[in-house]
Amino acid sequence: MGREGPVTVSPLRLALNENPYRPLPSVRDALRHDIAEVNRYPEFLPVVLPRLIAERVGLTPEEVVVGVGATGVALQVLQALCQPGDSLVFAHPTFDGYPILADIAGLIQVPIPLADNGMTDLDELLGAAYDADAAAVVLCRPHNPTGTLIPAEQVYEFVRQAPPTSVVILDEAYIEFVDPDEHLDIPRLIAAHPNLVVLRTFSKAYGLAGLRIGYGLAAPAVCGVIRRYQLPFGMNRAAAVAVAASYAAEDELRLRVDSIVYERDRLRERLAQMGAHIPESHANFVYLPARGDGDPWMSILGTDDVVAKEYPDGGVRLTVGDPREMAIVARRLLEVDEIGESAVSRMSRPAS
Repeated sequence: MGREGPVTVSPLRLALNENPYRPLPSVRDALRHDIAEVNRYPEFLPVVLPRLIAERVGLTPEEVVVGVGATGVALQVLQALCQPGDSLVFAHPTFDGYPILADIAGLIQVPIPLADNGMTDLDELLGAAYDADAAAVVLCRPHNPTGTLIPAEQVYEFVRQAPPTSVVILDEAYIEFVDPDEHLDIPRLIAAHPNLVVLRTFSKAYGLAGLRIGYGLAAPAVCGVIRRYQLPFGMNRAAAVAVAASYAAEDELRLRVDSIVYERDRLRERLAQMGAHIPESHANFVYLPARGDGDPWMSILGTDDVVAKEYPDGGVRLTVGDPREMAIVARRLLEVDEIGESAVSRMSRPAS
């Protein structure tokens, strides 16, 4: 990708599932032009950005809400559709933001352990939603941190069976890394289920994490309630500019996503060859289960050189970086061969 390619940093920043590539040249040009106008406020309440997104995803602007990243939209959802003291059900471990958002909204957390293969246990999640009379239940697809993907038909059935009084938050932060054949029919789901909110972000595949642009998709009546928690002047003026330019460069962005997917699958293949059993990831990261009696993954990777997300049991979520970064990671991980295959654990349930 030449000089417009990835920017390798030291230590390797592989903890936050960021895109290793800078925004595309056309996106940067659009942002440079817009920065000359930052003496002016953005829209009082966002109109242009929801229209752009609605046109792209095949919905109406009334079915789109936007916020400061998907995390910001998630907080709006919880504040708008839940009451303090209500319950929030989610698979555990999950995105670190959900427990924090639950605390902000005054919700009772009901964490449900993942299945042994790193998948969300839909039966347990559904049962907990009913038992706790949950105001909201979170379903991440792909799941964070394991990258596992619930089959589409199982998601349709889960949403159908979910308590009608519970808002189902379907977190699709990493959907662009999923094979298009595995994508859900979101307009169909929203039309059939008024208690569903789908979350997405421009932070991952689009490489706009620093601009904090997220959005939610839901029925118009639900979006209307969520929109009451939209902060006036809350979306920076660069958001719509960056999104419009990114949509216009979709083919180039697709090449970058394909590059990340290639590096992800290549790393997993190398780990499989050395005897590691890790979940198949459908995101821009891989999950390395705890190694049992072996040296912790982070001691192998080198904490001075690699920053990754480590879990209490020694498991590690590793963001897929650029080819040079992944070559460094691969060299470190392949040193496990010298310890022996028995030191590499099978997939185990990630700890809290």
